[in-house]
Amino acid sequence: MRKLVLILFIVITSIKGFAQNQYLKNGVALQGYDPVAYFESKKAVQGNPQFNTKYNEAVYFFSSEKNKNLFLKTPDKYAPQYGGFCAYGVSENHMSPTDPQAFTIFNDKLYLNYNLEVRKMWLKDKEARIQKANQNWKNLKK
Repeated sequence: MRKLVLILFIVITSIKGFAQNQYLKNGVALQGYDPVAYFESKKAVQGNPQFNTKYNEAVYFFSSEKNKNLFLKTPDKYAPQYGGFCAYGVSENHMSPTDPQAFTIFNDKLYLNYNLEVRKMWLKDKEARIQKANQNWKNLKK
């Protein structure tokens, strides 16, 4: 019985911890914006709750069934880096919320920032910031 309780505790805390490593509002990623639209339309497009799926304990909304299906084929391609937290913030070793309008697609990856001003700072040296953020993210997501 103790073993079962311990296993359940580990599973529950693992799931809870993973969800905490994503910037979510009421369990929804990207504040309801369509992750595929960033790539396909090159802009932030509000998703429709009618077209949704769950991925890594987060709910994603899409603006169309087509975008939802694209996401389902390769979710890692479309999911935001650093769990949707601010890329600049992660490069500074902390997790900050993001504005869905403050985004960048770089090397086929979606990066979000706290706001448009922070995005400007991040863009000045994004490659170095990405290297720092990749290193920091390993410890931040634990």
